[in-house]
Amino acid sequence: MASIKVGVREFRERIATFLESDTPVAVTRRGETLGVYVPTRGKNRKTAELSELKAAATRLATALADLDEEEIVAEFKAARRKGKSPAR
Repeated sequence: MASIKVGVREFRERIATFLESDTPVAVTRRGETLGVYVPTRGKNRKTAELSELKAAATRLATALADLDEEEIVAEFKAARRKGKSPAR
């Protein structure tokens, strides 16, 4: 299942829409992903059952399956080097 990428501002403005959706949402700031909202399915969203959370975790794992671990590590190291520079 593909996720949607949105900025923080758009996520705030459209949060009600995303809460009703079944699609995971990657929240970004300046192109960097801050987090992923993974909706649970069910009639009562306030008290999500363990099976619903497991299903959400499975959907997240499927969405992340095509990521390359070495690429993620390289991006992390580059971001870390960028964060240590005085030009930040």
